[in-house]
Formats: sequence, structure tokens, C-alpha cells
Amino acid sequence: MPINIDIQQLTTILTYVISGLGAFLAALWLALIIWTFRDMRARSRDLFAAFLAALVVALLNLPGFLIYLLLRPRETLAERYDRSLEEEALLRQIEERSACPGCNRPTRESWLVCPHCSTLLKKPCENCRQPLELNWNVCPNCAAPAPGRAPRPTDKPNSAAAVTDVSMPTATSE
Repeated sequence: MPINIDIQQLTTILTYVISGLGAFLAALWLALIIWTFRDMRARSRDLFAAFLAALVVALLNLPGFLIYLLLRPRETLAERYDRSLEEEALLRQIEERSACPGCNRPTRESWLVCPHCSTLLKKPCENCRQPLELNWNVCPNCAAPAPGRAPRPTDKPNSAAAVTDVSMPTATSE
């Protein structure tokens, strides 16, 4: 059964197919430009770099997009922030690990002296005998002054006896 298609119908169908394909390619081109701009904004704080990347894709189309994919930063700002938080947490964990300042060997929180090099790590409270850091002025457990430290003066007197009675001069009649 032969297909009888008129030249006029063929050109009309071909025009619709080409128009649809052209609209699709234009939408794809615009989508690549927008995606490139947004992706670059997620990877850099530099607005000029985002515009430049979008311009490369706008001018060179698919080859520009491939160039952008090759040259873009590896990680987004959020990924960089998360990585820096992880690094900071690891550093804090390393810093919190107690080590002897003399021999750099691991120590325990309750030790007063390093058993390897005899370096003084902490001092005992004279009141409750709990270990105190060397730079503490007062024991956090019993509020006693740390050994070798003078008690800190307080801003407010503790009792009414601490307030001295100062008599006010009276005016005398002359």
C-alpha cells in the first residue's frame, strides 16, 4: 500500500519537527547557562567568576559547558565548610588528648605527676585533695584557693560585718 504524502504536508511536518527541535535546543542551551551560573555560585563566592562561567557556556554552548566542567572547583562551599568543621573537630580532639608537656607521652586526667619524666601535671587541692590544673586560682569543687595562689578579692562583701561604719560629719552652728 503506497503512502501518498503530499509535498505540502511533508514540508509542514518537517517545519514542526525542526521548530520543536530548535525550541528544545534553545531550552537546553538556556538551561545549561542557568545551571552553570548556579553551580558556580555554589562553588565560589566570586560573582564575577559565576558570570564568566555562564558567559563561556552561552558563547560556546556544549563545548563551553565541557570546558566549565573541566575547570570548575572540585567542591561546593557547603562541602568545604563541612570539611573544615570535621578538621576542626579532629584538631579539638587531638588538643583535648592530654599529654605530658615534658616528654609528650599520654597521661591520664587524674595524674598529678608524669610517671615517665616526673613533670608536675597538676596540683592537689589543699582542702579536698582533688587534682587542679596548674593555672587555676581556685578549686572548682570546694572553692578553696589553689595552692600557692592568694584568694581573689570579691566585689561584694560576704557579711554585714565587713561593712565599716563611717560616721558622717555633722554641721555645727557657729
